[in-house]
Amino acid sequence: MSDQRISRRIEAIAPSATLAVDAKAKALRAAGEPVIGFGAGEPDFATPRHIVEAAVAACADPANHHYSPAAGLPDLREAVAAKTLRDSGFECTADQVVITNGGKHAVYNTFAALIDPGDEVLLPAPYWTTYPEPIGLAGGTTTVLPTTAASGFRVTLDQLEAARTDRTKALVFVSPSNPTGAVYPRDEIEAIGRWAVENDVWIITDEIYEHLVYGDNEHHSVATLVPEIADRCVILNGVAKTYAMTGWRVGWLIAPPDVAKAAGKLQSQQTSNVANVSQRAALAAVSGPLDAVDEMRSAFDRRRRVIHRLLDSIDGVVCPEIQGAFYAFPSFEGVLGRDIAGRTPATTLELADLVLEEAKVAFVPGEAFGAPGYARLSFALGDEDIQEGVTRIADLLARAS
Repeated sequence: MSDQRISRRIEAIAPSATLAVDAKAKALRAAGEPVIGFGAGEPDFATPRHIVEAAVAACADPANHHYSPAAGLPDLREAVAAKTLRDSGFECTADQVVITNGGKHAVYNTFAALIDPGDEVLLPAPYWTTYPEPIGLAGGTTTVLPTTAASGFRVTLDQLEAARTDRTKALVFVSPSNPTGAVYPRDEIEAIGRWAVENDVWIITDEIYEHLVYGDNEHHSVATLVPEIADRCVILNGVAKTYAMTGWRVGWLIAPPDVAKAAGKLQSQQTSNVANVSQRAALAAVSGPLDAVDEMRSAFDRRRRVIHRLLDSIDGVVCPEIQGAFYAFPSFEGVLGRDIAGRTPATTLELADLVLEEAKVAFVPGEAFGAPGYARLSFALGDEDIQEGVTRIADLLARAS
């Protein structure tokens, strides 16, 4: 009998680096330290009032006090289909929608439904920290495709083709990107979609930041631009970022009917339905106006210009243009190896620890995203905190020698 107490599958999972940084910052703040946290990937706004009111009303309705269909309330699935047509032009039906316990649950259910042991999944880096874990749990292999600021943090067709093998099952495609804020232009999305069709590769496209694009950049859904991919495409989305609803835990996947049915079957044995009150709140969100979304985007647009200017002015730090989402992804390679407060950080992991200790500022090192030398700073926090936090980093690095 094995002495292994914890299964090897679970021991192999890396903890969420973003949540770990946020938790450490909150613990230090609770202990009285003046910590400013750039770690969390969640809007700092309250959920819009009409959504909260819908949830309050749902609490009083006995219909919401009982189990509901595992794949989601029928009217919410219908509303998500309608919202998807409205916002991205992709036409789908309610039976293609599965309502999940947040976006991460949609990611896990998708890989569980699609990936068999030995299947390979192409994952452009930098990537959201969660993606590799469910691939591994499903028995798949992650093939990381590095990108850099020079390429706009966008993967090329040459990279995709060079990495493709006869075991390649899927490509994870994200635009706007977490963590880089990169947005793919229309022609590149079309080219990637056609490549996937020609090579029978699934596209798993995460569109949760669809409404957070800035300047002349535009969000386009690959399933809309390349309709032929629809039978091999899964769209991931949710209410968390668009409607400031991270804590409500409502996401969804949109897939071909057989994949959606499989994901719903898994969910029936896994969690059953998402909390009905949260689903009712999500219904009010996706079927309601986008006024609050426009206000948040305007605030984020202002903040991204501020944080970009502040970071890019630090000697040794280079901050690429932020095109979408609410993250800056600067390179700190120019300060690594220098003496800072008596220490010589060789990696951004070490630098992040030093900055937290000396400047009381928390950010997520690029190693968590498959991008050593870089770091992710969320600007989903108040303007004064952004100014103060980056100024502290700048003052600390100014002492480097």
